[in-house]
Amino acid sequence: MGELAGVLAAMLSSGLGGTAIGATRYLIGLTDPLTLGAFRFGIGVALLLPVALLRRERWPGARDWPAVAALGLLFFALFPVLFNASLIHTTAARGALALSTLPLLTMLIAALFGVERLTRRKSAGVLIAMSGVALALLAGLANAPAGAWRGDLLMVAAALCMALYSVSARPLMARSGPVAFTAFAMGVGALCLSAISAWRGGFASVAKLGAAQRWALLYLGVFGGAVVFILWAYALERTTPTRVAVSITVNPIMAALVGAWLLREPIGWNLVAGLFAVFLGIWIATTRGRATPGQA
Repeated sequence: MGELAGVLAAMLSSGLGGTAIGATRYLIGLTDPLTLGAFRFGIGVALLLPVALLRRERWPGARDWPAVAALGLLFFALFPVLFNASLIHTTAARGALALSTLPLLTMLIAALFGVERLTRRKSAGVLIAMSGVALALLAGLANAPAGAWRGDLLMVAAALCMALYSVSARPLMARSGPVAFTAFAMGVGALCLSAISAWRGGFASVAKLGAAQRWALLYLGVFGGAVVFILWAYALERTTPTRVAVSITVNPIMAALVGAWLLREPIGWNLVAGLFAVFLGIWIATTRGRATPGQA
């Protein structure tokens, strides 16, 4: 039940992450990637800290501080800059499709680091889920803006940051509480982004936002900065990095829906068929096949 709960938490995290992509795409033209990341994770830390204190979770020990800080800079400073910058050049749906390379990258990195064994069933599940994403967004790809490939490459780089974090964070997280670990790492990233944004005068653009944009920014901080990463940490604590990462294929579906709603970005009828393939792939990658008589 613990592993199933982890997979479900990862799927919910990825679904909310898809809505965060839509919100980011909605806001990115009115501010800059650094400032948007500073607000997203600044609000996230403000919400995570009291939760960690109320739960009386163990904080990372002093010997883990350099590693946790490095992961914080990787995932909560570099990742949001790449993520936000990519959405300047591409649509929410296409950006989310590029992010869905995460399962493949995580699977390869976990195998390279000796964290997980690369099985045929797990590989098949990841490939089916990613094929479902491609099918779901096939119609939208034909309507991509000029130069969208730049945003795609930036998002793949962001996915690589996320894969490295997912594989590397799990052993460190095991020595502390998931919320405390995430708050520590996120705090390092948020402080870095806030300092650079303040130095560049980026916060001035936020004062010009209208009421709808401020609500979107608050949503991005609460759900995209706190809830998503609490769920992600909870999932990493209970199942393997690849099984967590394969849930990211839910992300483009939600991003496509939010992009269609907020930005009138087109999606096709194949969304339903793609969604079915996504969940089929997740089921294959996160379950074990029937053992043969020769298997122990």
